[in-house]
Amino acid sequence: MKLYNNFFLIAMGCTILSACSDMDNMDSEGFRITSEQIEQTNEIIPSRVESSLVGMYHYMGTQYAGAPTNERDDDFGYPTACISQDLNGADMVCDNSSYNWFTVSSDYSDRNDTYANPLLRYSYFYNQLKLANDVLASVDQNTENEKLKQYIGEAKAIRAFDYLCLAPYFQFNYESSKDKPCIPLVTETTEDFKNNPRATVEQVYTQIITDLTDAIDKLGSYDRKGDKTRIDKQVAYGLRARAYLYMGKWAEAAADAAKALEGYTPYSREEVSTPAFYNINDHNWIWGISITANDVTKNGGNPSWPSHLGSFSGSSYTAAVGVYKRINTLLYNQIPNTDIRKQWWVDENLHSDLLNGQNWGEASGQDIPAYTITDVKMAFVPYTNVKFGMKSGIGSATNDCDWCIMRAEEMILIEAEGLAMSQQEGAAKSKLEDFVRTYRDPNYICNASTKEALQNEIWKQRRIELWGEGFAMADIMRLNKPIVRFHGTDKGNWPDAFCFNVEANDPYLLLRIPQKETNNNSAIENNTGGNKPVSMQNPDLKDGITD
Repeated sequence: MKLYNNFFLIAMGCTILSACSDMDNMDSEGFRITSEQIEQTNEIIPSRVESSLVGMYHYMGTQYAGAPTNERDDDFGYPTACISQDLNGADMVCDNSSYNWFTVSSDYSDRNDTYANPLLRYSYFYNQLKLANDVLASVDQNTENEKLKQYIGEAKAIRAFDYLCLAPYFQFNYESSKDKPCIPLVTETTEDFKNNPRATVEQVYTQIITDLTDAIDKLGSYDRKGDKTRIDKQVAYGLRARAYLYMGKWAEAAADAAKALEGYTPYSREEVSTPAFYNINDHNWIWGISITANDVTKNGGNPSWPSHLGSFSGSSYTAAVGVYKRINTLLYNQIPNTDIRKQWWVDENLHSDLLNGQNWGEASGQDIPAYTITDVKMAFVPYTNVKFGMKSGIGSATNDCDWCIMRAEEMILIEAEGLAMSQQEGAAKSKLEDFVRTYRDPNYICNASTKEALQNEIWKQRRIELWGEGFAMADIMRLNKPIVRFHGTDKGNWPDAFCFNVEANDPYLLLRIPQKETNNNSAIENNTGGNKPVSMQNPDLKDGITD
């Protein structure tokens, strides 16, 4: 796969080189370094592998690290994929504006295999896979060196993570489609990149589970010493819990989620009564991306997630030109007034309790939404999110906000769903009620009485709790749900171009393999079928949550 091998190798936060796989097999003038020599060197100097691992992790939040040759302000690593996936779903609304870099995700133009956005979302993960595979190829897999075993575990967990970030979007769910083509598998032993067909869904998940199981074993004694950018055993358990959830292996998902959760507690109600979700040191974050001021220096920090998703940045596409990300009113109306999460978005009158005690320039509290600063901040619109704060303070032009990849709340919801779907409905209901009552809504009562109803209720809680964090489409695909953005003739708060519903089995839901990949890998047969959604289509669809 030529795309896969045109990668960015970043070590210690610096871009080092970009190369094709053929370079690995070329003899230089006068000498040749073999893979065996590399292994021997790494045994003697494990810090060499450490440098590669640092680069592998740092890549996750790097600006302009994607596939297109030109620099794009929607190219800022893993959060780019998360925002795209949530805008594909039913719960995140944004203006149809020439300033909106993610329009293609809202209107489903991202099913065009020549577009930049889907290429970014595909190549990003294969680029990181290349970095992980390079680490694995440079280390003797039978080493007895504990440090090198740890590195193997981290690299295999990253590889599994990358496949988990691709598999749900290129084929329907595991239960219905495990024998159907998903994505190409590439490991450290892959040689024929130009004739590498798509593996089946089952084959991809087998690779994921195998990698994570080995990672859990090799990371058993590893202490990351508070560095949450690194993968430890609990992160690997959390990733395997996600994988089992996507596979419908419910008991296994619940067990792994519980192990990942050990020692972590959710944000308290008080902690989410103010804009948050930007600090990797928060006690509920299990794994995240650390983003410093030095990481967001290009183009005024516009290629960054606060610029496109947050509402409080003094240098952004959201505030400066008004492309605020907001919640669909269908979901918003399902949140009780007693639930603190209803305040994660301003209401129709631009009010949110989260703004109390906050300041932006000359405005404070409830005056912030209407406050304007020329070329810096436009007024909020109804249902604008105020969930995500700013590390450097509201109104800061430095978009140095960390990104959460895994947190305690997700693991609680995975455990609850796993219990519900493995004939432990009572335990699932208790876990769900305990979480929501203790941390979000003291008046919450779960009225679901069957495992199917419980699963739906947990899906609703996931849609609220994890809004904006990249889980929307993976849940829709694994649960075989339709995308329901509006009801009947009521468009809610959707722009005309994005106001449509899509049936659960519509083949247009499947992402297409980018043309750059199919041009260089002759074995690829692309996804086809379905039609680009049109405004107001399928007005009678229901999803069981927002009905």
